[in-house]
Amino acid sequence: MDDAPEFADFAANRADALFCYAYMLAGNPHDAADLVQEALVRLRGSWPRVRRKHDPESYVKTTITRLHISVWRRRKREHLAPEVPERPQPVADSPLDLWDELARLPKRQRAVLVLRYYEDRSDAEIAQMLGISPGTVRSQASRALDKLRDTVTPLRSLR
Repeated sequence: MDDAPEFADFAANRADALFCYAYMLAGNPHDAADLVQEALVRLRGSWPRVRRKHDPESYVKTTITRLHISVWRRRKREHLAPEVPERPQPVADSPLDLWDELARLPKRQRAVLVLRYYEDRSDAEIAQMLGISPGTVRSQASRALDKLRDTVTPLRSLR
């Protein structure tokens, strides 16, 4: 039985939602598109098994998360800038700047926040997906939220 049309329908119907999920993890559209593309390629190879046994969207999201983790584990921890900025970066002052602040978090912290608040996953699920302990999930979430509070909260007190 040719299941290519079923896979094509799934990919077409869920591509936008999968891209949004990957974008929140990766922090930029180019890496997000790469993550979605690679995850869908892997899903296509496993489509008959996944379609019968599992929720395909959950499989793809887990694949996207694991691909993202493998990328940030391989990359160096430092981020090189093409030039030194002349002045300090402004503090977030609009909801759109919150996304910029989220993108500045370390990748593991950003992944924990995305999985916790965007995907509404439990600490145990996040720990399993990221290959870390539930305690590490909680500490990474706490540190990430502290960093966001440090950059965003001072503006609320000025208003």
